[in-house]
Amino acid sequence: MTELDAVVVGAGPNGLVAAAALAEAGMSVLVLEAADVPGGALRTEEVTLPGFRHDIGATVLPLAAGSPAFRAIGLDREGLRFAHPETPLGHVHAGGATLLHRSAAQTAEELGRDGRAWLRGPGWLGAHWERVAASVLDPTAMPPHALRELLAVGLHGSAPATFTNRLVFRDEPTRALFAGLAAHSTLPLGAPLTSVFGVFLAALAHGVGWPVAVGGSQSVADALVTHIRSLGGEVRTGHRVRSLDELPEARAVLLDLTPRQIVQIAGDTLPSGFRRRLDRWRYAPGVFKVDWALDAPVPWRDERLAGVGTVHLGASSRSIAESERRVARGGHPDDPFVIAVQATAADPTRAPAGRHTLWAYCHVPNGSSHDMTDAIESRIEAAAPGFRERVLARHVMPPAALEAWNANLVGGDIGGGSADWRQMLSRPRISLAPWRLPIPGVYVCSSSALPAGGSHGMGGWNVARTVLADLG
Repeated sequence: MTELDAVVVGAGPNGLVAAAALAEAGMSVLVLEAADVPGGALRTEEVTLPGFRHDIGATVLPLAAGSPAFRAIGLDREGLRFAHPETPLGHVHAGGATLLHRSAAQTAEELGRDGRAWLRGPGWLGAHWERVAASVLDPTAMPPHALRELLAVGLHGSAPATFTNRLVFRDEPTRALFAGLAAHSTLPLGAPLTSVFGVFLAALAHGVGWPVAVGGSQSVADALVTHIRSLGGEVRTGHRVRSLDELPEARAVLLDLTPRQIVQIAGDTLPSGFRRRLDRWRYAPGVFKVDWALDAPVPWRDERLAGVGTVHLGASSRSIAESERRVARGGHPDDPFVIAVQATAADPTRAPAGRHTLWAYCHVPNGSSHDMTDAIESRIEAAAPGFRERVLARHVMPPAALEAWNANLVGGDIGGGSADWRQMLSRPRISLAPWRLPIPGVYVCSSSALPAGGSHGMGGWNVARTVLADLG
């Protein structure tokens, strides 16, 4: 068999983007995926009732919309389309809801006394979103893509979210909104750098919105596969790799895997010190996810939420911080912070006419077996009385089910490992090219490498550029 230029193990967004970038450069590429369907966390299935299309992993895709990798590849040529809800985000609290609009000015106006601070932070970053995204999603570039914007992100995002809320924002609705954004980090909100998640996600909402892929997130993976094949690359599903020795001859091997799977397939090929490092890799808390098929829209108390794509249910900033702190310490909150997504608010094609889909999750300790279904539904019912009466069917995925569905979701961790500052500085090693493994010609391109989790594909894009440079 003729030697390939590159073999990619894993067809998640990072693996597929890496394969696309290498194929565009004229390289021969083979992608091997254990599942029967490519996409990793970008997969859509009818798990409740026929005609109801649910994203098992990611649904809301601001990172894909703002990613330099996706913009360079241009998947619109392969039929990919994004749809935007009327409003990206709503945060439910005791007084109703606070909305994060696509317009920074409109958001600031509704935030009252905190409006000026919002415009100086997320608003300004959203106005410069292309340079912000390039800097944040390619953090090892030297010199930085946009030094001014990178410094601004550091200024607004380096502190713990709890500190930002005390120092920058004065009113509780704004603090709760920001706490909910920062909680996407899956870290306790008193941890350093948690503000980065809040300001960056808010900036993307203003800059590119929080869209969904028409037809489901599987559409993104399908477009990438179509693009790779059009360039002569091969994507082979139902092919589980158990050892590097099984792979065909290739000049480069790219692993869209987390450290646990890398150790399993690389074995003694890894230097002992680095293997011990991977064995000590810390995974983040998991998620407990529920999908629903609904016979009508969610009956929100605040009717403005009908047009919102993502709904945060966390009441106060204090309760969100306490919920995330308890999970980080191995506990289960009685009143968890819940992230809900009503994809049909933007894309009605995902359900039969007049019907709707909804999913929601909360954070739980990694590997938890505790059933959070009632706690999640109670959260939604409190904000939308009569919600349970509209449920036609539900599909529950605790951490073990998520990991069984996708082995990279270890213990239900959707981010490839904890994103605390220590592990971000060495993801998975300290280097200007941290994705190079200490095995000649082998690289890691998953969310366990910089720039960490999210459906941005930049892990694969950055690695592909390194591979091209290494192979000359």
